[in-house]
Amino acid sequence: MSEPPPSNVPQDDPELVAVREALDDLRREIQLRFRRSERASSGLPVVEDLFQELRRRVATLGMSERSGEVDEFGMDEVVVRRARGVLDFLFDRYWRVDLAGIGQLPAEGPVLLVANRSGLLPYDGLMLAHCVERFRGELGRPRFTVADWLITLPFAQPYLARLGGVRACRENVERLLRAGHSVAVFPEGVKGAAKVFRQRYRLQRFGRGGVIRVAIECGIPLVPVGIVGAEEAHPILFKWIPPGRPLPFVPVTPTFPWLGPLGMLPLPSKWVIRVGSPVDLSDLGRDAARDELLMSRLTEDLRAEIQALVDLGLSERQSVWG
Repeated sequence: MSEPPPSNVPQDDPELVAVREALDDLRREIQLRFRRSERASSGLPVVEDLFQELRRRVATLGMSERSGEVDEFGMDEVVVRRARGVLDFLFDRYWRVDLAGIGQLPAEGPVLLVANRSGLLPYDGLMLAHCVERFRGELGRPRFTVADWLITLPFAQPYLARLGGVRACRENVERLLRAGHSVAVFPEGVKGAAKVFRQRYRLQRFGRGGVIRVAIECGIPLVPVGIVGAEEAHPILFKWIPPGRPLPFVPVTPTFPWLGPLGMLPLPSKWVIRVGSPVDLSDLGRDAARDELLMSRLTEDLRAEIQALVDLGLSERQSVWG
């Protein structure tokens, strides 16, 4: 039987309460470990423990739950550091990216990078974020937006988030920009990612000026970017809409589904990334964001500028395979 605490110590003293809670936690942990030890020594299979561990590893693709600095959007510095070797290989050897205009980025961030959407999987966002971090490290690593249907997949979401991918919505973009992070956005959305091969590099409609409004309200310069090559990495021949619609559609490419899981590997197409001149909209004032006609015109101007960068990249590329 434990001795009562001294009468001169108040029962609600914060330090005493903290000590009691710590002792209670320690007692529970010791009891739990003894139970596990007894179960293991008895020869009975610890099925529940194994199942819970397997479920955790499958849900996170085998990644540890705790790592380095993980921000509120889930980007993990340790995972990014480990992925740099693979991203360098993709940039230098596999896709042989021809990058131009990166020196036009402002001397300090944040900036809003606006690019054409190229392909279903976000290789374009990964490569754009990687090249900015690699060649303009003072600006930090930009985050890149990912479509809703992809960011919610159980196997894709954890890893994309740890590499800097965020769900494509205005609220996320604004929060990141106001926190000082550059962001790469793709206003075409699913319409751009789902283009079949015959429609490649024809920019789709950008929507209702959300990108322009964010730039004006946050006082952030826009930087148009044209990406060529990603659409040939997974060329969509046609789209099959499955019954029940678990996904928007199933893409049929030259390698998928014919080669099974191997068909998910991207093809070694030649890439060209062209960064345009920053567009400063700060002189318009915040009230300009409510002018629908002005937003529509500025959005079309931005779309035309990105299309021109894409056309320039296509003209400079000798062939699909470099």
